[in-house]
Amino acid sequence: MDRCWILIGMMGAGKSSIGRALAEHTQRTFIDTDLLLQQRLGRPISQIFQIYGEAAFRDHETSVIRSIEPSASVVSTGGGIVLREENWVEFKRLGCTIFLDAEIETLIQRLAVSKKKRPLLQVDDWEERTAAILESRLELYRRADVVVPVDDVDLSCGMTRVLDAIRQYEIDTDQSQIR
Repeated sequence: MDRCWILIGMMGAGKSSIGRALAEHTQRTFIDTDLLLQQRLGRPISQIFQIYGEAAFRDHETSVIRSIEPSASVVSTGGGIVLREENWVEFKRLGCTIFLDAEIETLIQRLAVSKKKRPLLQVDDWEERTAAILESRLELYRRADVVVPVDDVDLSCGMTRVLDAIRQYEIDTDQSQIR
């Protein structure tokens, strides 16, 4: 049975960009849970947060991850999806979790030039807020099956690091073959 490769990590770690490159390189389907959520509710993430609040957003996020079936796909998730234990149950059902591990300096540098509006960072002291969020989630991210450092790498190198780490994980755990 084909299994999903689920990318987790902080906003700015590269889940969407590395995920798209990885899917294209391995001829897997790319699934972005934030995009699925936006399509389902017909609003951008920032509006969903603003109108419904974070708790409702997390409810919908869990519903989206539950709707995905195990398949030959790369799944990019929102940074806070790790906060709910029921999502970890879904991750195990779907496949292998990969934590894209970036240092706070890297995240701040990437987020400063990002065009995406991050609802949790719409504050004056967004750098401190980013550091606090990372600190509060780091142990959850480290529960991933695979941890891949993504500091000081371009897109191609990041994608290669992730693929190499998945291959090693699947060899170590005798999982299904990589296409």
